[in-house]
Amino acid sequence: MTLSMRERELFLAEPHIGALSVIERPDRAPLTVPIWYQYTPGGELWVRTGPDSRKARAIRSAGRFSLMVQRTEPTVRYVSVEGPVTRTEPDSRERSWEMAARYLPQDKVADFVEYDRTRLGEHIAVYMRPEHWLSADMGSL
Repeated sequence: MTLSMRERELFLAEPHIGALSVIERPDRAPLTVPIWYQYTPGGELWVRTGPDSRKARAIRSAGRFSLMVQRTEPTVRYVSVEGPVTRTEPDSRERSWEMAARYLPQDKVADFVEYDRTRLGEHIAVYMRPEHWLSADMGSL
């Protein structure tokens, strides 16, 4: 059963691990990698990555990407969005904190952000406007 717009936006706003896909080369299938993401219903979706990472280069070249999230309990449900990159911005401590707080227990956020900011190198935030949606809730199969 297809989800309503409200259901799919709320599901996408939950902290799932996303599978980001982007065309990297015309002679290959899309590059697909797991990634943390942030989304607020009705807004843009954004991800953080290194500015010279393979996915960042592919996203710059393609100008768009897709992201799919899923769960298997209590029902099998997924949402996939695809759309154009609307902007790329330098990363900040605040964005790093926001993303870490979405996925990690509260007592682990500060240590992760410190590690992220001092050991993982420069990041950028890539924003995408969801343009095309696919979704389903297949019940408890």
